[in-house]
Amino acid sequence: MPRTSASLIPSAPGPSTPLTNSYTYHSSTPTAPGPYILGVDEAGRGPVLGPLVYGVAYCPVSWKTDLEQLGFADSKTLTPEKRAQLLGVLNSEPQNLGWSVRVISPQAVSAGMLRIPPTNLNKQSQDATVLLIRDALQRGLQLSEVYVDALGNTTTYEAYLSSQFPGINFTVTTKADSKFKIVGAASVAAKVTRDACVDGWTFEELIEEDENAARNARNENWNREFGSGYPSDPKTQIWVKNSLDPTFGFPSIVRFSWTTVKVILEKSAHPVKWIDEGQESLMKAFEGGKGREKDRCIVTKDLGIQSIGML
Repeated sequence: MPRTSASLIPSAPGPSTPLTNSYTYHSSTPTAPGPYILGVDEAGRGPVLGPLVYGVAYCPVSWKTDLEQLGFADSKTLTPEKRAQLLGVLNSEPQNLGWSVRVISPQAVSAGMLRIPPTNLNKQSQDATVLLIRDALQRGLQLSEVYVDALGNTTTYEAYLSSQFPGINFTVTTKADSKFKIVGAASVAAKVTRDACVDGWTFEELIEEDENAARNARNENWNREFGSGYPSDPKTQIWVKNSLDPTFGFPSIVRFSWTTVKVILEKSAHPVKWIDEGQESLMKAFEGGKGREKDRCIVTKDLGIQSIGML
């Protein structure tokens, strides 16, 4: 997608607006009577750059035949131009067709994965899905069927969603974006939004910097030759390597919890030594489940509860 078109995507941050916090975007709420079907899909689980975006699309059950004629499919099989066209289609039938996205910032993805206890990518994805379904219900949509692209064990996930939303018939399956047009529509919403976020990325680290040699050097290194964003892409590898500041690390578009990034930091960033004399056992506890933290339950660790003997 050309960068100039990013500002035309309503679910992306505005021009010169950095993506610092996760957010949710909703189209107008359809007014046609229900019940409704809803599809769920994502874009950006694997890349080392940019946000993870979950999308949903919804329409009345009675409108399924019309939906079949609109050309929605797995967004990965469509050209950027076709995806942009289909986002326009999503907005062209506001009475019958609606969509929403949950944009999880790169920093939120990594912070969740590195916290103790960690919130892994599956859990973050699950939370985004539940949030979007709950939002649709709170906006007054009567949902009867929800189709979800597979996440982990399909049977377990389907049972979990059914327990969260009794009365709704859930179908969780692989390649749902190819099997169900409503999931294809959600796939388009998620993919177009993510592409717009990345293509129009505003580096918050440069906003308040003076116009000096340091900023010019960063502008040169932080170009937009991102490649696909996947760790296996040579263009992405080059960009990530060149974007490293040995003292401050990477700009916020980078998911610093990815192994690719950790390896570069270990090899090329300045080493850091934490010095806190007399607190070695406490330091070890923070480093990971050792020392005084050993055998403590997750709840006490997460809440920061300490024994009187440790104070």
